[in-house]
Amino acid sequence: MTHRVTLDRSQGLWNLVLFGLAFTAPLVVLMTFGILDETSKGTAAGSYLLATVAISLTALSYGRMASIHVTAGSAYAYVREAISPHAGFLVGWGILLDYLLLPMIVSLLASVYLAASFPDIPKAVFVVAFLVFTTVVNVLGIRIASRANAVLMLIQGVVIIAFFALALRYIVAVSGAESLETVKPFFQADVPLSLTAKGASIAALSFLGFDAVSTLSEEARNPRRDVPRAVILVAVIVGALFVAAAFLAQVIDPDPVFRHPDAAGLSIARKIGGDLFATTFLTGMVITQLAAGVSAQASTGRILYAMGKDGALPNRLFAFVHARTRTPAFNLVLSGIIGLLAIVLTEEQGASLINFGAFLAFTSVNVSVAATWLRARGTDAPRNPVFWLILPLLGGVFSLWLLVSLETGAKIVGLVWISIGFVYLVWLTRGFSRPPPSLDEA
Repeated sequence: MTHRVTLDRSQGLWNLVLFGLAFTAPLVVLMTFGILDETSKGTAAGSYLLATVAISLTALSYGRMASIHVTAGSAYAYVREAISPHAGFLVGWGILLDYLLLPMIVSLLASVYLAASFPDIPKAVFVVAFLVFTTVVNVLGIRIASRANAVLMLIQGVVIIAFFALALRYIVAVSGAESLETVKPFFQADVPLSLTAKGASIAALSFLGFDAVSTLSEEARNPRRDVPRAVILVAVIVGALFVAAAFLAQVIDPDPVFRHPDAAGLSIARKIGGDLFATTFLTGMVITQLAAGVSAQASTGRILYAMGKDGALPNRLFAFVHARTRTPAFNLVLSGIIGLLAIVLTEEQGASLINFGAFLAFTSVNVSVAATWLRARGTDAPRNPVFWLILPLLGGVFSLWLLVSLETGAKIVGLVWISIGFVYLVWLTRGFSRPPPSLDEA
């Protein structure tokens, strides 16, 4: 009998937390601050606070499901097990678009900053170099990817600490410490809550690192204990960082109308620390994208691996694990190739494809926890209704609210993608005459 190569169980709690933080890229709060501030009309900190509440509730649901389902499939696997294989497939299909395009968007952001610094070099060169780096690191193994992320996160952490220190010094020197007592970054009487919520629907996408942690369940040393803890820790840590950074940025520059919203973070960095910190900030942003790229591609490979192992995608290719590096090498290379779309797509075009699947997955995982509680009623399995029913339903309502708050274009693209997945599901199940392939069959 041929021994099947499995993923490498080498990741402890803090490896998982670091992976999630790297995927989230905490410095992204300043990279996107101008756009979010413009959308929320000066209540960016309030948008991040709303997003943190919604994401924390959803992270609890991910943690609950991860504690009973040790699988790399994340939302796809949880919905499949708790609700139905068909629903699980469609949720997996929805979030698959997110993960397939995340490496592309990360490489696109990095190439934009690099091309601005080196205008004589074509953007395509930076895209290819970036994707080659992240693909090679990931194919070499999860241990190497984890070590690379540790170094990149250390550098990013220094930049973040410098930002907080310089921001506080600037605010105290220019406006006085009492200016920190304002609530305007969170709430303004003349700004409708719907605009703050619209900002939250954008901000919530910066939290995807907590979802990414759940894709490493088959590489965690103690997945039932460490994955749930890591999921919640990542959501809380990045939420606190995002709210605090957005608050300080809003106090530094309270005008919600930036001439160049994409460059608002750089403008604030130059204001509080001069050209030296502006250069450091640019360097930190590129390093942030490298760390996020490694994590995003790693998660994409594991999602495809889970679907391939289940037979939802061709098993021979997508469930392949390299014998020496013990990584889903085919999936990682495929993810890198898809990332080359960064050469021709814009950030806005790519981002519009991601929003829908993320909130669909968040809503579905919350519902899955409630469904698990309902199925467990009357059995000996302990299921606290507060954690297994009330909080998940609240998380589901928040997530659904953010989904509805998306722009019309994003919802149209998402529905089209789900429709394509539905047609594929009909073909895969021969008109629903048989269930989608399950883990047991694979």
